[in-house]
Amino acid sequence: MTYDVNGIDSNESSYMEDSKSDEDDTITNALADYVLHQYSKAEDARYSEENSWIKAYKNYRGIYSTDVQFLETEKSRVFVKVTKTKVLAAYSQIVDVLLANNEFPLTINPTTLPDGVAESVHFDPNEPEDSDFGEAPPDLVGYEGDGKILPPGATMDSLLADKLGPLEDMLGDVPVKEGPGLTQSSVTYHPAMTAAKMMEKQIKDQLEESKGSTHLRHSAFECALFGTGIVKGPFASTKEYAKWDEEGKYTPLKKTVPEVSYVSVWNMYPDPNASTIDDCDYVIERHKLTRSQLRALKNRPFFREQAIEDALDAGENYTVKWWESDLLESENDLNSSSYNSNRYEALEFWGVLDRKIAEESGIDLPGEYEDEDELHVNVWVCNGEVLRFVLNPFLPRRLPFAAVPYEVNPYSFWGIGVGENMDDTQTLMNGFMRLAVDNAVLSGNLLIEVDETNLVPGQDLTVYPGKVFRRQGGAPGQAIFGTKFPNVSAENMQLFDKARVLADESTGIPSFSHGQTGVSGVGRTAAGISMLMGAAAGSIKTVVKNFDDYLLQPLGEAMFAFNMQFNFNEDIKGDLEVRARGLDSLMQNEVRSQRLLSFLQITSNPVLAPFAKFPFIIREIAKSMSLDPDKVTNTPEEMIRQAYLMQQMQPEQPPPGEGPMSPQDMTGGGGANIGVGGAPLPGEEQFTGQPPMPPQQPPQGQQLPPEPTNAGLPPGMLQ
Repeated sequence: MTYDVNGIDSNESSYMEDSKSDEDDTITNALADYVLHQYSKAEDARYSEENSWIKAYKNYRGIYSTDVQFLETEKSRVFVKVTKTKVLAAYSQIVDVLLANNEFPLTINPTTLPDGVAESVHFDPNEPEDSDFGEAPPDLVGYEGDGKILPPGATMDSLLADKLGPLEDMLGDVPVKEGPGLTQSSVTYHPAMTAAKMMEKQIKDQLEESKGSTHLRHSAFECALFGTGIVKGPFASTKEYAKWDEEGKYTPLKKTVPEVSYVSVWNMYPDPNASTIDDCDYVIERHKLTRSQLRALKNRPFFREQAIEDALDAGENYTVKWWESDLLESENDLNSSSYNSNRYEALEFWGVLDRKIAEESGIDLPGEYEDEDELHVNVWVCNGEVLRFVLNPFLPRRLPFAAVPYEVNPYSFWGIGVGENMDDTQTLMNGFMRLAVDNAVLSGNLLIEVDETNLVPGQDLTVYPGKVFRRQGGAPGQAIFGTKFPNVSAENMQLFDKARVLADESTGIPSFSHGQTGVSGVGRTAAGISMLMGAAAGSIKTVVKNFDDYLLQPLGEAMFAFNMQFNFNEDIKGDLEVRARGLDSLMQNEVRSQRLLSFLQITSNPVLAPFAKFPFIIREIAKSMSLDPDKVTNTPEEMIRQAYLMQQMQPEQPPPGEGPMSPQDMTGGGGANIGVGGAPLPGEEQFTGQPPMPPQQPPQGQQLPPEPTNAGLPPGMLQ
């Protein structure tokens, strides 16, 4: 069955009609009840997580929970927002690493054995077209027993043009041959890299157009605070581009594009029995919609207009959850009567639907699904109405969500964030700081004692500067006197500092990494600071690896699969693989650049040069210098043409022994005659030096090796 980008087959139109009958009411209500049942189970299962998120949010905002009881003697209500500092430090480190080069940390590379394209081709500027340097190593693209079917009479030469693809026209009359080059002057290129780079550019353009970086930042923040960050996509979306014709008339261009979005943990309801997205039978996203937003769903593909109208007529159904009430109450902004007015709650279900449930719901399935025990579906429900029901269009079957944990909890879908790790230490720091503040206020003021028997009755006992008390008897100074309370706030602040150290250890984010001063010892030197920062970066290494494994890699693979399935540009398709590069960015650009330059110097040795991939090294050096490699480096085909033209423009060198001798060349092998005047050469008159030694002849039956050729190109270039 063939799907379009909107995710539905024409055969499914039988159960997607907008007209509703009494039987259709029964169908939709049964299916809606099933979705609501699954939603209820997922909501009950995450109750404990919601409590943890509430605590983390309040600690981040510096708000005491309503269950915190203060003593009457406690006057201070100070809240030290160290949780906010730690969360922002973790968030900034994650974002700085993932978006270090202002682009999504994803790369597309050919597989080890790319299918359908030549693995390597080469040309040699010094090699005549009819010369033969021997057979190249066998190309691993096609070999006996690999299962590939070749046309009758096919040869490597006949298949070369097809395997080169678009390069055939780009290279023109450049004599390109399949396989790696065998000489140092040969230029080797891997055609499979063309499709990989084009696919990578396409995916990054799509992510940039969808504001993928912004959505990644939102998910990274919630990941640091609550422990889990969620991104949804890719999913097909119709986007309108502004366009005006020659007469100034607005004629927008509508285009279906893949889109990604951030999903808050508060609106995510996964399968309660799953620990990862891959284990989920279903995932439900909760939407809070206005009347306009709900009505606008009619313009999206395969939403049922009549069902939307019925949901609107049923009235607003959004209810404030207990955690929403708690959050709003803490903000002193709760007004239930107005908060949920004109709001609708819609549930978006993605997951597995048992075939029996579909049959019991009266759904008429296409014939090709008769033998299927379960269906992968997408269902929208609002006010008991099924707004949309389609089969999951993505191949291979997947849920369009990616969830990354800050710290993995192997027994739960939800991760552990900085807020939860700092819950106890935040409570300790608040308590010690309140004690210190209350004691400082108490010790900074005098405790006044008054003997009323020595004072005139009826006087106001309030004490202020210039106050006059009328005394009627007793010794002077005994009626009113002050007592100083001891100051122990220093001890309380020491306990506060101990709690802050515990916060550093529990979160793995040392205070100096977010600007905390007071570092002593080795940390006061440049080398010591470098060591401390390296240790701090190591604590975030696991988090970045989680982003690679749980978010970037699945999202990249999903974008790749989307383009392979729905993109009609054949030039970007191929036997490719996706790789997340977030962890690679942990190394500072300066350090990475130095290591790359050192490696480049090492590979200048002709013996080691054939083992180096110079195009990759050059591109990585450009990236480490915050330069766009696509703008400062040539494409492989441009490099081939440029090298070929440079060879043609070089003057022809005289054969060895026929040119004048250079002072730097004492072998007489040729070169420029610089600074030697008219000195006679061997064989000329007035030459008094020793005659040159005759060339040694090899033993009988052996030949001298051919003279090495040099095209003026770096050895191993474009490998």
